[in-house]
Amino acid sequence: MKNYVDNPHVQKNRWWIMTAVGMFTIMSTLDASIVNIALPVISKDMHLPMNQAEWTVSIYLIVICALLLLMGKLGDIFGKIRIFRMGEVLFTIGSLFAGFNHSFVMLLAARVVQALGASMTMANSNGIVTEVFPFQERGRALGMIGSFVAVGSIAGPGLGGLILGVLPWGYIFWINVPLGILAMIVGQVVFPKDIEHSQSKIDWPGFVAFALFIVPLFAGIFIGQEIGFTKPVILAMFAVAIIAFAAFIYIEQHTAEPMLALSLFANKEFTISLFAGFLIFVTNFFFNVISPFYLENARGLSATTAGYMLMLFPIVQVIVAPLSGSLSDKIGPYVITLVGLLVILVVQVGYVTLSLTTPWLLVCVIIAVMGFGNGAFQSPNNTLVMSAVEPKDLGIAGGLNALARNMGMVVGISASTTVLYAAMSREAGRKVTTFVASQPQLFINGMHVAFSVAVVMCAITVALTAYRMITMRK
Repeated sequence: MKNYVDNPHVQKNRWWIMTAVGMFTIMSTLDASIVNIALPVISKDMHLPMNQAEWTVSIYLIVICALLLLMGKLGDIFGKIRIFRMGEVLFTIGSLFAGFNHSFVMLLAARVVQALGASMTMANSNGIVTEVFPFQERGRALGMIGSFVAVGSIAGPGLGGLILGVLPWGYIFWINVPLGILAMIVGQVVFPKDIEHSQSKIDWPGFVAFALFIVPLFAGIFIGQEIGFTKPVILAMFAVAIIAFAAFIYIEQHTAEPMLALSLFANKEFTISLFAGFLIFVTNFFFNVISPFYLENARGLSATTAGYMLMLFPIVQVIVAPLSGSLSDKIGPYVITLVGLLVILVVQVGYVTLSLTTPWLLVCVIIAVMGFGNGAFQSPNNTLVMSAVEPKDLGIAGGLNALARNMGMVVGISASTTVLYAAMSREAGRKVTTFVASQPQLFINGMHVAFSVAVVMCAITVALTAYRMITMRK
């Protein structure tokens, strides 16, 4: 058999393969957001200043983003399933060691191992699903992957709060160990042997240049938020990132077998779909970062109650995404992605109207509708990204798709707080970098500015998607 679609044994097990892939998709994306809520506990328990404890989150995201393209390429060369399974083992081992309260250095080292494994699974999950499922089911299948990503990336604060309510912080990592072992057992039984192998070589100079672009860029963003973006060390980091990015583009244009074939971006459908996914993840993390401040600090809810409310987002998305994917298989993805984006745009406008007296039912409805819009958009958009490339490029396309998501998280986290605190500082006439309990309206006004920025990003995404629909359907 030259492909999995014609293999009856693989087709019999395709939904079990989806289960094995999906479990790790949830865990790897969950670990990018679940740690945030545990940072105060980790900081206190390890006697760390908060800015140091935050590196528990930052180092995970930075390493993943630096490695995703390489892992996608390795999947194309050595087999997506082989790289995915290696990632499962590394992620589970990293999770085990991350939960031990020995030292901060050990925690960071374990997070690096987790990130290494996560990048292997993230970069190849979409490619595996695209190869295994027949075209008429691909939208539904990729929709489920979109659901798993949503659950992992958005459910972190809520689930983390529930775990911390009854167990020590190490269990936010240890929960991955039994789940990881279970997923590996399922994968051992149902994963087929890899059949799509590329004979290309690894572009190590390109990888090094890309890593030297990602690491200083994101380190500069995270550290700059704390000490200011005009400090010489931050400007030096950004300069290194710019030079490395220019070097990466040059290397990829002059290498016979580049890590990233820049010709992929000549495909407008692929490029627009990828950029739209990036912008919506930025938008989602505006919500993810700001909403706990609004619910807990401004409105006085407990962390547990706020967690339950925030879970409306992923619960609704998990229901809608597969349905959206199935519908896109029947009528095409273009209209559905646009409808989903329009719903997201309306919700961002709704966020701008939130106040200290907004009825709780309306807040819940807005959060749930955001899940609906994301579910409708993500599934068919993933289908467009993965269906726009040749089979030999599925690994690198999956890596780029995961990179867009993770960069969206990083940019969303940093941009939302930067805009929020800048708006609050401007109104207060002094520097503000936290919630001011005596002036809740100051936060509300800053939140309105931040979500206004999210409205603009959504409007740009709607325009791009409408352009894609008009030009691609001709």
